[in-house]
Amino acid sequence: MIDREFDEGAGRGLHPGWVRLFDFSSVLLGLALVWSLGGPLYLPPEQLVLWACIAALMMLYLSEIFSLYRSWRLAPFSEVILVTLLVWCAVAIAMVLGLYFLKLGVTFGRVGFAYWMAAVAALLVGWRWLLRHHLRRLRAEGKNLKTALVVGATPLGIQLADAMAEQPELGVRILGFCDDREKHRLDPMVQPRLLGDIDFALERAAKGGVDQIFVALPMKAEDRIAAILQRCANTTSEVHLVPNFFIYNLVNAAWYQVGGIRTLSVYESPIRGPWGALKRAEDLTIASLALLVFALPMLLIAAAIRLESKGPVLFKQVRYGVDGRRIEVWKFRSMTCVENGSTIKQATRNDSRITKIGAFLRRTSLDELPQFINVLQGRMSVVGPRPHAVAHNEQYRALIQGYMLRHKVKPGITGWAQVNGWRGETDTLDKMARRVEYDMHYITHWSVVLDIHILLLTLRRGFLHENAY
Repeated sequence: MIDREFDEGAGRGLHPGWVRLFDFSSVLLGLALVWSLGGPLYLPPEQLVLWACIAALMMLYLSEIFSLYRSWRLAPFSEVILVTLLVWCAVAIAMVLGLYFLKLGVTFGRVGFAYWMAAVAALLVGWRWLLRHHLRRLRAEGKNLKTALVVGATPLGIQLADAMAEQPELGVRILGFCDDREKHRLDPMVQPRLLGDIDFALERAAKGGVDQIFVALPMKAEDRIAAILQRCANTTSEVHLVPNFFIYNLVNAAWYQVGGIRTLSVYESPIRGPWGALKRAEDLTIASLALLVFALPMLLIAAAIRLESKGPVLFKQVRYGVDGRRIEVWKFRSMTCVENGSTIKQATRNDSRITKIGAFLRRTSLDELPQFINVLQGRMSVVGPRPHAVAHNEQYRALIQGYMLRHKVKPGITGWAQVNGWRGETDTLDKMARRVEYDMHYITHWSVVLDIHILLLTLRRGFLHENAY
């Protein structure tokens, strides 16, 4: 990236040297703002400048390690912000350790240090947001664009071109398609956009007339793909391989390297690495707050259950957790029986097994409150696909294609299916299939923003539902 223009730049591109300068300046400016506003910083100005320069250099160094200065043109902005904040958090942790071992923590001013870290985080995110907003305006005017050709007028290639057209903020203009097949064998909708054969695309790329090439040929054309990639090595175009196995329902497929051999994990959880740590922090925060708020109501519910009928207060049911591992999910007991065998009958309307207090708990979803403890234990998440009984899992995994993929993430107390009305009894196969469909949408589109959206919908629509019985 050193000798190339940065894709997130303005005009024809922002040189990566300017990007590094903006980050370096943000670290110094953040400290200057805190100092000028009277923040509690007790070191002499020259020492503050020294620490600011150290932090700025660490920011640049760690940014290289985390590949922060790569091209983000085709990446969502949320990912840019996450990587930026992760880098700055790593710098903050290193600074805290340095100040601790040098016994300068108190001298520096802990509150002032916190203000500095927050100010820099805001500046790093802020200038990137302004740049992205500026780029969207430029791209709407036809500037800061990259030209691209799609090699292969296949259904996947057409889908890719349509997706690019629907996202002008990416700044990629598809010039057209190149395919070796005769026109009558191609989709009539793509024929007007056909520019020539594949050799035409490669010749144009060799002359520097195209920035990106998307190869969307079927997997069976292995020899043709290899020949195209070999010839593309003699061009300066970016080459993206779009294999047609992505037409299948892959879940967050990810590339790995095993002894120098690249492998593709086709069913991968989206919540891994730094995303997993972020999700876990979200769970711990929300579950801890929820238990503080509901501590007294939970004690009253427990007492009411014991007074009404004999049996345990909590119903501990074995269910499948992440990766299909069996876990115990806790609920307040709402029935006179505690079924946990190989055959479990779902609760139905006016079910005779449900106690009076149990009917109220199920109708208001208060029977789910002990699951916040499961979240703290790490068995569950606050938001995720609802866990089903093991017996129901074994039943539906044989009836619904891809059913077990919902276990690629931790089960949740609330989920995308639930806030969209797919909760309660699943007395038909279609109802369960629709629930699984919404669960898969959540898994493939997971983000912290989506989790917050689901929580807000849960609160806004309340815990009452006509299917909760």
